Amino acid sequence: MAKPRNDRIDYLQYLALRVVHMMMHCWPVQWNLRLAQYIGDVLFYLDAKHRKRAMHNLTRSFPHYSQAKVARLARESMRQTIMLFVEVLFTTRLIRIDTFTRHVRLGDFRQTLGLLMDRHRGLIMLTGHYGNWEILGYVLATLGFPTVSVARPLDNPYVNQWLLGVREKKGQRIVDKKGATQDITRTLEQHGTVAFIADQNAGPKGIFVDFFGRKASTYKSIGLLAMQYDVPIIIGYARRIGTSFRFEVGTQDIIYPQDWKNQDQPLYYITQRYTKAIENFVSAEPGQYLWIHRRWKTRPKGEAPEQYD
Repeated sequence: MAKPRNDRIDYLQYLALRVVHMMMHCWPVQWNLRLAQYIGDVLFYLDAKHRKRAMHNLTRSFPHYSQAKVARLARESMRQTIMLFVEVLFTTRLIRIDTFTRHVRLGDFRQTLGLLMDRHRGLIMLTGHYGNWEILGYVLATLGFPTVSVARPLDNPYVNQWLLGVREKKGQRIVDKKGATQDITRTLEQHGTVAFIADQNAGPKGIFVDFFGRKASTYKSIGLLAMQYDVPIIIGYARRIGTSFRFEVGTQDIIYPQDWKNQDQPLYYITQRYTKAIENFVSAEPGQYLWIHRRWKTRPKGEAPEQYD
């Protein structure tokens, strides 16, 4: 059971964050991103728990990498986690329809745009904890394609409400993953677009598929929704370009209904295919993945838990 929240502490944390936010905007975004990298470096050396978990996950996922390379990628991953916070707070200021091309480069996106413009059926869009996953829905809304994104709310209600206003400014709508079923089904019935972060541990009730050579518990709901509403699944990413406020938004794979309809196990096929797509774009820039999260926490029956999970 979660510990009861202290409303006064929550509000003080919120006020402190607003002061930090105000101060950050006194300097260019690039200065803030450079500071975020330094903070990430400090966390890498001081936070032994998350450093070990990141290095463990990287070693298991890329066994041919040297320990020096694993350490470099783990440090880069922790840097980019802090950079994400900075980028979220600058997104509404920098990403506008008139400034869009300065900061966002569209990769292989032609088929995706065609599906987004087709108002005769719904869409499911997926990504992972990679690059700036927060910016994807904002970019689509800026281009005139609003989405309903499913996310876990932050523990601090004041901070959560404030950041929701930032994330929803252009028309993206964020719904709590608990109790989101009605919003999701209504959106798909009305031929809208629903977005998920699809690389979270699903617990003992999930379906186990391969992810970097290990079984990972994955939610069944995405595949079941696609099958129920007969909609395509788009797997995309927002990859950082260097260390500046620039991103490549691209499509890794598109799973069409006809792809799974002749499969013996359509749910497994869908889940494994989109998980493999996430693995593929992570492999292109491993340092941009959130290796500290507990993707492999739940193990198949009879398998012992991993040391750092």
